[in-house]
Amino acid sequence: MGHPTGFMDIARKNPPKRDPEERVKDWGEYQLTPPEEEVEEQAARCMDCGIPFCQAGTNMPGSDEIGCPVYNLIPEWNDLVYRGQWKEALQRLHKTNNFPEFTGRVCPAPCEGSCTVAIDAEPVTIKSIELQIVEKGFREGWITAKQPLHRTGKKVAVIGSGPAGLAAAAQLNRAGHEVIVYEKEDRVGGLLTYGIPDVKLPYETVLRRVRLLEEEGVTFKTGVEIGTTMTWDELRTHVDGVVLCTGAQVPRDVEDVPGHNLSGIEYAMNFLTQNTKALLNHNLRNDDYISAEGKHVVVIGGGDTGVDCITTSVRHGAKSITQFDINTEKGEERTEDNPWPLFPMTYKQEEGQKEAEAVYGEDPRAYQWLTTEFISDGAGNLTGIKAMQADTVYEDGKKVRKPIPETERVWEADLVLLAIGFTGPERDLLEQMGLTTTKHGTVSAEYGDYATSREGVFAAGDNRRGQSLVVWAIHEGREAARECDRYLTGSTILP
Repeated sequence: MGHPTGFMDIARKNPPKRDPEERVKDWGEYQLTPPEEEVEEQAARCMDCGIPFCQAGTNMPGSDEIGCPVYNLIPEWNDLVYRGQWKEALQRLHKTNNFPEFTGRVCPAPCEGSCTVAIDAEPVTIKSIELQIVEKGFREGWITAKQPLHRTGKKVAVIGSGPAGLAAAAQLNRAGHEVIVYEKEDRVGGLLTYGIPDVKLPYETVLRRVRLLEEEGVTFKTGVEIGTTMTWDELRTHVDGVVLCTGAQVPRDVEDVPGHNLSGIEYAMNFLTQNTKALLNHNLRNDDYISAEGKHVVVIGGGDTGVDCITTSVRHGAKSITQFDINTEKGEERTEDNPWPLFPMTYKQEEGQKEAEAVYGEDPRAYQWLTTEFISDGAGNLTGIKAMQADTVYEDGKKVRKPIPETERVWEADLVLLAIGFTGPERDLLEQMGLTTTKHGTVSAEYGDYATSREGVFAAGDNRRGQSLVVWAIHEGREAARECDRYLTGSTILP
């Protein structure tokens, strides 16, 4: 550690972003590149503490997001950046993370919540430094395709090209296997491409890494849905191993709410996917996507997907935007049951919410609202939402929403976007494969082993662990690749 009092002498400076009022006029990325000297100064705030929880990637009661799930060597590459040794920092970063350009943009940064400086001060800007390391690597030409030294003669199919699938493919190819990635959509990337707006993670950023993987020998086949376009039996006869990375794509429904089938109620992922396809295909010139233009939009769900719906609706030109968050508004400080180094459950405003506030004059969030009815115009079209405020209590270990009397009101709405999570992976392929599933509908495969009930088939990411973060998907894709390699060769060189 070259600057032992860095965290004491230097204040946190958040990475720059484009002004919300200006950026909502286009679909360009809102991240800006800070000066290198500023990044080096921020890296100097890293303490090189004795127990760096930031890179622990461990579990504690109440959270599975303590430290970095891919075990990034954060103090090491922070120190290297501070010293101006950017290329060496990139080498350390790539040792644990195949795609820091993805996590540096879309990860919620549990590492920063577990930063030792964050005990009583602002954490190190770890996420921003990570992004600047990898982007400098691309600018300088340091990141190039690297072919494996030898080929094993084994062929592996990776089903799904999201973050878990791409990580598994990269690692298995590195081990010398022939890797074919099957993607049912028309573009590679899974939720990286179609589940996250271009303003947060540009498709060109995904494509840049995919092209590198292709140069390294990975084959991508788009428009191929295993179980439909190609049956499971047809696939299995052509490969020696399979890594299943299909994600958790079945959206949570609101079937218990009257009026749930009205026109104007859409799943968030359909909304986001159609928008990105239309944006990439023809810059939204046709009408083959769900538009929020001129509509009163209500987003049901307070998480990242809900924020992505806000980001998109603002740019469409929605008349108004409201985001229902069933939880209470968080405070500025940690509560007693949320101590460091747990992920801080504190108030913050995401970029999409900042944009909505800039355009409409207020934060779009409405807290503790529980939808009780979707209101129809009598012709099958949505005109509003009837809702009540509710308290969240635990009964027999389960969350229960308790409506608060005399709080009912009607919200005007002609487009509702359901962003309330996913219930698990799609069932058709799992049934065709005859895989054992858990009581939650996810693929049964033990963490750390990843082997499913079928020999030679491994599962990683959301289809195994349930809906989670991109960084966890990368972690599981890497580890499942290691176990698949061990299965194919009897040993493994993969971490």
